[in-house]
Amino acid sequence: MAGASVKVAVRVRPFNSREMSRDSKCIIQMSGSTTTIINPKQPKETPKSFSFDYSYWSHTSPEDINYASQKQVYRDIGEEMLQHAFEGYNVCIFAYGQTGAGKSYTMMGKQEKDQQGIIPQLCEDLFSRINDTTNDNMSYSVEVSYMEIYCERVRDLLNPKNKGNLRVREHPLLGPYVEDLSKLAVTSYNDIQDLMDSGNKARTVAATNMNETSSRSHAVFNIIFTQKRHDAETDITTEKVSKISLVDLAGSERADSTGAKGTRLKEGANINKSLTTLGKVISALAEMDSGPNKNKKKKKTDFIPYRDSVLTWLLRENLGGNSRTAMVAALSPADINYDETLSTLRYADRAKQIRCNAVINEDPNNKLIRELKDEVTRLRDLLHAQGLGDIADDVSDLENNNRDGGGVDFSQAPDNLSTVTNALVGMSPSSSLSALSSRAASVSSLHERLLFAPGSEEAIERLKETEKIIAELNETWEEKLRRTEAIRMEREALLAEMGVAMREDGGTLGVFSPKKTPHLVNLNEDPLMSECLLYYIKDGLTRVGREDAERRQDIVLSGHFIKEKHCVFRSDSRGGSEAVVTLEPCEGADTYVNGKKVTEPSILRSGNRIIMGKSHVFRFNHPEQARQERERTPCAETPSEPVDWAFAQRELLEKQGIDMKQEMEQRLQELEDQYRREREEATYLLEQQRLDYESKLEALQKQMDSRYFPETNEEEDEAEDEVQWTERECELALWAFRKWKWYQFTSLRDQLWGNAIFLKEANAISVELKKKVQFQFVLLTDTLYSPLPPDLLPPEAAQDRETRPFPRTIVAVEVQDQKNGATHYWTLEKLRQRLDLMREMYDRAAELPSSVIEDCDNVVTGGDPFYDRFPWFRLVGRAFVYLSNLLYPVPLVHRVAVVSEKGEVKGFLRVAVQAISADEEAPDYGSGVRQSGTAKISFDDQHFEKFQSESCPVAGLSRSGTSQEELRIVEGQGQGADAGPTADEVNNNTCSASPAEGLLLDSPEKTALDGPLDTALAHLHLGSAFTFRVTVLQASSISAEYADIFCQFNFIHRHDEAFSTEPLKNTGRGPPLGFYHVQNIAVEVTRSFVEYIKSQPIVFEVFGHYQQHPFPPLCKDVLSPLRPSRRHFPRVMPLSKPVPATKLSTLTRPCPGPCHCKYDLLVYFEICELEANGDYIPAVVDHRGGMPCMGTFLLHQGIQRRITVTLLHETGSHIRWKEVRELVVGRIRNTPETDESLIDPNILSLNILSSGYIRPAQDDRQFLDSDMPRTFYQFEAAWDSSMHNSLLLNRVTPYREKIYMTLSVYIEMENCTQPAVITKDFCMVFYSRDAKLPASRSIRNLFGSGSLRASESNRVTGVYELSLCHVADVGSPGMQRRRRRVLDTSVAYVRGEENLAGWRPRSDSLILDHQWELEKLSLLQEVEKTRHYLLLREKLETTQRPGPEAPSPASSEDSESHSSSSASSPLSAEGRASPLEVPSERQRELAVKCLRLLTHTFNREYTHSHVCVSASESKLSEMSVTLLQDPSVSPLGAATLTPSSTCPSLVEGRYGAADLRTLQPSSRLASPEPEPMPEADSKKATSPAPVTEADKEPQRLLVPDIQEIRVSPIVSKKGYLHFLEPHTAGWARRFVVVRRPYAYLYNSDKDAVERFVLNLSTAQVEYSEDQQAMLKTPNTFAVCTEHRGILLQAASDKDMHDWLYAFNPLLAGTIRSKLSRRRSAQMRV
Repeated sequence: MAGASVKVAVRVRPFNSREMSRDSKCIIQMSGSTTTIINPKQPKETPKSFSFDYSYWSHTSPEDINYASQKQVYRDIGEEMLQHAFEGYNVCIFAYGQTGAGKSYTMMGKQEKDQQGIIPQLCEDLFSRINDTTNDNMSYSVEVSYMEIYCERVRDLLNPKNKGNLRVREHPLLGPYVEDLSKLAVTSYNDIQDLMDSGNKARTVAATNMNETSSRSHAVFNIIFTQKRHDAETDITTEKVSKISLVDLAGSERADSTGAKGTRLKEGANINKSLTTLGKVISALAEMDSGPNKNKKKKKTDFIPYRDSVLTWLLRENLGGNSRTAMVAALSPADINYDETLSTLRYADRAKQIRCNAVINEDPNNKLIRELKDEVTRLRDLLHAQGLGDIADDVSDLENNNRDGGGVDFSQAPDNLSTVTNALVGMSPSSSLSALSSRAASVSSLHERLLFAPGSEEAIERLKETEKIIAELNETWEEKLRRTEAIRMEREALLAEMGVAMREDGGTLGVFSPKKTPHLVNLNEDPLMSECLLYYIKDGLTRVGREDAERRQDIVLSGHFIKEKHCVFRSDSRGGSEAVVTLEPCEGADTYVNGKKVTEPSILRSGNRIIMGKSHVFRFNHPEQARQERERTPCAETPSEPVDWAFAQRELLEKQGIDMKQEMEQRLQELEDQYRREREEATYLLEQQRLDYESKLEALQKQMDSRYFPETNEEEDEAEDEVQWTERECELALWAFRKWKWYQFTSLRDQLWGNAIFLKEANAISVELKKKVQFQFVLLTDTLYSPLPPDLLPPEAAQDRETRPFPRTIVAVEVQDQKNGATHYWTLEKLRQRLDLMREMYDRAAELPSSVIEDCDNVVTGGDPFYDRFPWFRLVGRAFVYLSNLLYPVPLVHRVAVVSEKGEVKGFLRVAVQAISADEEAPDYGSGVRQSGTAKISFDDQHFEKFQSESCPVAGLSRSGTSQEELRIVEGQGQGADAGPTADEVNNNTCSASPAEGLLLDSPEKTALDGPLDTALAHLHLGSAFTFRVTVLQASSISAEYADIFCQFNFIHRHDEAFSTEPLKNTGRGPPLGFYHVQNIAVEVTRSFVEYIKSQPIVFEVFGHYQQHPFPPLCKDVLSPLRPSRRHFPRVMPLSKPVPATKLSTLTRPCPGPCHCKYDLLVYFEICELEANGDYIPAVVDHRGGMPCMGTFLLHQGIQRRITVTLLHETGSHIRWKEVRELVVGRIRNTPETDESLIDPNILSLNILSSGYIRPAQDDRQFLDSDMPRTFYQFEAAWDSSMHNSLLLNRVTPYREKIYMTLSVYIEMENCTQPAVITKDFCMVFYSRDAKLPASRSIRNLFGSGSLRASESNRVTGVYELSLCHVADVGSPGMQRRRRRVLDTSVAYVRGEENLAGWRPRSDSLILDHQWELEKLSLLQEVEKTRHYLLLREKLETTQRPGPEAPSPASSEDSESHSSSSASSPLSAEGRASPLEVPSERQRELAVKCLRLLTHTFNREYTHSHVCVSASESKLSEMSVTLLQDPSVSPLGAATLTPSSTCPSLVEGRYGAADLRTLQPSSRLASPEPEPMPEADSKKATSPAPVTEADKEPQRLLVPDIQEIRVSPIVSKKGYLHFLEPHTAGWARRFVVVRRPYAYLYNSDKDAVERFVLNLSTAQVEYSEDQQAMLKTPNTFAVCTEHRGILLQAASDKDMHDWLYAFNPLLAGTIRSKLSRRRSAQMRV
């Protein structure tokens, strides 16, 4: 009955007076144990029925046959619970119901007869049963307590002293209890009745509308019932304790029904709180015990809220715990209490589901003894039933005898029991049980009896075990103590036998050396185990031997060499003096004393070492003997070596004649020799393997070289023949050798890498010491705008400066003094010197006080290594004024740009230069003009020739003898030569054709100067005096950062003679600064002076006092400014590097050599998504960015995708796509920038589905493809974005966020050493799977216009340049230099680096930026020079003087345009008139070449090369000579070229005149003679046509390189143009956008996808009036590329010139200049 449910009974009372006055109706019906309630408000509703254990109908009078009286309720519930209490269970009965439902009546009742409740009847019945007990071994005791719970406070109702509130505590074993609650012992029912009456009087009752005497508190009446039983057999007293809890709950009620107010309302709230908690507890318990949750594990969430109220806390054991519980629910029958009654019924219905696990409350030992005795009785009955009762009796008699024999140790009992068992199984019994064996007939008879009694043997064994357990449990404490003492004595005896002693008091266990008795202690190899065993040598004989000896040995040892009787110790006491111990070894036993084997008796002395056998080592101790020896020799020294196990073993070996040390040394020597031999063998084998692997690697390398560089091997095999060079080739080779000899940017990078660690350390120390100084690398080049000061040049540089043909660039350190606003430049050597001082200062900083450090901070000069002296004035910039107008002479007013050393225009300077007569005095300019006297300057021809040789072709002014003091405050001296270094020469971008020093050989000016100067220049006679005036007028646009401004100027080779103006205040606002400084200069005319004014300028330097600190924070160099990799436009954003391939093996990339050919690629990228119909449709692309080659893919989540790539290019014989090796995507990010140094784990290689050449779509097929179709190559790959494991791809993209991804395609090409790589950055936005994507604005416009299908717009384009280069010679010195490994010290850590806030030393980006600055300086210089020539020409035209062109009398339009396009020198050509009338042989040859050029087509590659050459030479005055010298170069901007020669497709398309197509564009550098080319029909195939056997030449492997072109954000022009369609007379209208250097073609202005690109840097733009007249179409011009010619027509003449300016600004300028001159000539006529 341990797991019984709660007994639940319901009882309905009669109507009370209140209900009768309201004529209430009964709504309760009972039938058996079922109770039914009817809803009075809805009578038709089905009545609700509840089933309980008991349903008591007490509504009517007692005369009713179904009436349930108080006696019946007690008989059903009370008697059962009382019986459980006598059995030892805890019991609980509680009544529940609304106020006035009859709870207290059921529990307490009334004093009248037959009206008593459950509690009185139970108490009365309890004592009546106690009194009826006749068993003398039983005794009973009863205690009671009575308490009430009122408003969550506990009161004791039986103790009047406890008036206060009692605390409820919880004991870990007893559970919840009430502290200080009185428990009163009672002996009769009358005592209980008196206590109950007094307690009831103290209860809190009050009148409510529901009941006049309503209980306002919960009453708990506890009876502690104890039963004691004395067992005569075992003499043990057991007891059972039962706790009977009788609970009368307060009534549940509603405030409106009871009319509660004030205190009653508060009481009701607390009552309802505790009852609500009780309901929660019952519900939780019922839910746990319900069917579905019964077999489940108890969860943490199954929490029972016992502690929410005091009532449930105290009744915790009675609710679902160790208790037998019954609940009586009191009901009201009236219809006005329907809700309360229904709630009570539901309450009771839940309670009956609770299961309680009640146990009998008794001592576990007593319970166990009781159960064991029952088991013994059952086993005896079993044996008696099988006829074996006598055996059972014998077992019992033995047990009783053993138990009754007080002197016998109880531990022998198991032996006696086992003896019986042995007898039963056939073993002979021991002698102590002879009586039992005699009583048994015989062993055989026992066996026979057991054979016929199945299970009897097991029953006897069980009987024995049970009797034994009972005996142990019945054992008294005194018996246990006696048994423990006996066991201790046995243990001490056993330990003494083993040699382990204990103190006499039996305390701590251990080894104690006795004070008198001789003994042995053990010695062990482990020091911790030594002296742990102690063996006493007793008086007389002490035997030593094995355990299995015939006679018991006193000292038992074990081991292989221990005999059964090993030795004997004999101790003799001689008359009370010390005992003498003698060792007597037995025969054949190995016994050693002090290392010697003994065979005869030997007297032992204290401290002797005794070894028995091989492993037992002892030391003999004789305390008395040792004490006497110490008394005799008190000053005896302690032994130097301890007597331990090692000492004894070593002693044994020495006595036996074994030298252990010698054997160890010999063994060690043998091991060393063996190790040496094995190491030599391993070294030899390793060397053999290394040589073997090296030979294999060399063989593999040769195999690879023969595969990729076959021509190199052929050249090595062939004998090299000496090549005879022409004179021009020798000049080119000499120029190239000199250029490469002085090439320096690779070594500069080595210096940057090698010194980065010093720069980082200097910055770190500066930050630590709080010096406002920043250090950064800077490159300084000795150019015209930025001459190097002598202190920055190394000693050897000053010497080779005179012979150096190219400007020197050095690595310096820019020191930004942010405290004083100054900038200094240090050499690397100076940085190292200062760094040593900085380290010393840093080491001293910790020792110096803060005030001293602040003083050091204030030191600007002197001992502080961070600071230098800085000048008051700082250089703003330099300007150059050329003096060519003095040759004519005409006055000129120049407005020149003031350019800083960085190439920035800081302002403008107006300077007037004019020739004056020698006796002309300076006019009176007024008070505001400073007038200086006439300065005389001499031009020495020898000195100037030396200067020319030093500075030609690049200015390299010699200042070896100049000191810094002579320069006043000029930071850098001017230096000259107009042919300054250009970026192409500096960064080795071109290998120009003609040598630089040959530019002036055949110039007309030099030819004119070769003759008598007096005939050429009338006012410049050799030896005559010439005076000219330089007037510094104004300075404008100078920044207000420079307060005081002054200007100084000097001749470029006379830097020591400078002319200076007065300083002026600069505010940065208002009118320009007026210097108005007049300086007259008188010169004696020499050849050097005439040469100077022809080509050299005057240097103007502007200085100012700088007032502001221009330095940004320390981290300004974290991101270097982006410089354009191409010359025409800056990059918008950095281009991503290719994503590494995952499947391709990493082959070493061969170094590219000379470029073979170039192609422009237009690539379409599409991401297709799977539609519902199974088709893959391109995803929508948002083109709202407005930039070409950009767009955002709008994708859906969770849809299969494919990536489609289409390559579009001109058809050529060198570009043939073979297969797509791999397509990889990676670098998933949410920012455009990516950190390519990190290893991306999410790189995915896509599966290529298809690839091959295709026919273009309708929108992609242009009118140009009808003549020479372009090649379309397309491939498709499957892309599963979930494979990246990236959160960015697996979620919907948040608002205003975009996802970026990098795609790389590895495509194999024919005749290429490795695959080409195309890389593109995708921008994507992910929407939900079912999202309806809004069409972008541009797409909606396209839908509205109907000019383009949406699918054709859903793509992103990319423009790429494919370069096919020859494989470079791997053995050239340049390649070997590039392969050097230089240690980059910028990544090395220095102390304090973490304080630099992201600062990094500049490296390769600094070289690129500096090359851009040099190119900018070169372009600025060319612009100034060209502006001077144009200004002079315009001045000469207005003054009706002979212009720089010097046209002949019979000049035609061709010659005029030719001379204008070639921009000849502005020098006077009067001396050339007579030679032109009689043409020389040289001039005839030039004329023939010009005619050839006029009829020859433009060559793409050489035209591009020529542009570079012209840019590098940058001499407009000598361009015509350059063009005439190089027969393969045609002049740019020639206005008379007909389209028949340059654009054959135009003629064929317009007229079909095949006979005019005499030439095709050439793809090689060659002479102008025509070469036959294959017909254009070979280009019409979609894929490249196969090469015939006749056309095959030895194919050389090429290195492909594909670079993405970042689109320029600058739009030069956009609008509609008409294109001539081939083979028809029609015009196609297309929308064109010019973003240099490309022109992009669209189908319309609403088209978002580029359909065609035109590379303007390689195309030739042609314009001719003859062409327009021939075609009879106005406003037309032609654009010719290597592959096709295109004729374009603009809307108007102005529109055409605008397009020409956008396509080719130089050509447009030439045409405008020619037209303006023609109009001027017409006006003059």
